[in-house]
Amino acid sequence: MSTWITRFDGTGDGLRLAVKDAIDIEGSPTTAGSRAVADRAEPAVADARVVATARAQGARIVGKANLTEFCLGADGVNPWFGTPVNPLDPARVPGGSSSGSAVAVATGEADVAFGTDTAGSVRIPAACCGIASLKTTHGRVPLDGVYPLSPSLDTVGPMARDVAGVSLGMGLIEPGFAPAPYDPGRTVGRLRIPGVAEPAIDAAVDAALRQVFTVVDETCAHFADAVLANGVFVGEEAYRQNGHLLDDASRLSERMYRRLSGLRTDAEGKRGWAEATRTAIRAELDVLFERHAVLALPVLPTVAPPPPDGDDDLLLCVLTAPFNVAGLPVFALPVPLPGSHLPAAVQLVGPAGGEELLCGAAAALEAALG
Repeated sequence: MSTWITRFDGTGDGLRLAVKDAIDIEGSPTTAGSRAVADRAEPAVADARVVATARAQGARIVGKANLTEFCLGADGVNPWFGTPVNPLDPARVPGGSSSGSAVAVATGEADVAFGTDTAGSVRIPAACCGIASLKTTHGRVPLDGVYPLSPSLDTVGPMARDVAGVSLGMGLIEPGFAPAPYDPGRTVGRLRIPGVAEPAIDAAVDAALRQVFTVVDETCAHFADAVLANGVFVGEEAYRQNGHLLDDASRLSERMYRRLSGLRTDAEGKRGWAEATRTAIRAELDVLFERHAVLALPVLPTVAPPPPDGDDDLLLCVLTAPFNVAGLPVFALPVPLPGSHLPAAVQLVGPAGGEELLCGAAAALEAALG
């Protein structure tokens, strides 16, 4: 049961939809993966707007999927409800925080899953479990009925086994959504972030991209600062949402108690700098989109790791978090990693509102990879 916090009957003919248990479903309490939240939670009085829209499209809700406590972790480990098992390698983490959503899709228990992404939380578990996912443009998908981690960064997006499934998932969120065919005359800007990804991961992403795209190397001067800015936004806003739960330490894991305790201090007095960094990286990336249709880089610096010690899980966010700060859409797709039973994964980053373009580009890449 570690994939799920709550299972539903879900009979019918529509797409089977798993919903991360940070998103309200009428009649079911929302736990946010936390014992402290679960013990206080009342059944939701209404579906979150994304769930209501999906139901209207005929989706069958098959369950509320497990996650890291408060969505505040990148490995998917949950000591209260169990840790979903990575179907590619049980000794590796499933990725988080949308761990159960990724595993439900990867094991065929759901056709589509909804996850949330604040620093990489749909892209990281997709990369760990070898599936596809889409982090949406900040503000494009309504957050009504979604447990907040950091509203300045939070997004909801679909996860599925392949690109077509992700596009169907976007159709559940936005009826009529359709990918835009990728223009082969446009280039892809390959973002180089020195010293982060293992050489084999970079090489695998490069080899995949060059099968279908004309690739041009680019750099991003504000990338490292944006990683830190993500932490400032999350620190301030997650403490505002969850800090009162520190009074109930017996219902927090040791890791989450320590993390919540440090958030406010870590973020204090840095909001102005974080906002300036958001403006700077968005402007820098917008210039790159004048030259390229999409940008590309790995999702993770390595393959799915074993369970980490302490707070090492946050290192999984170093290539994903800047795009939450910039508010841009990102498609995550597995790519082959020679000599490994685990895949690498690529991020395709688009301009704001560019989800249709990204689904088309991802479809072209997926077709080339076979």
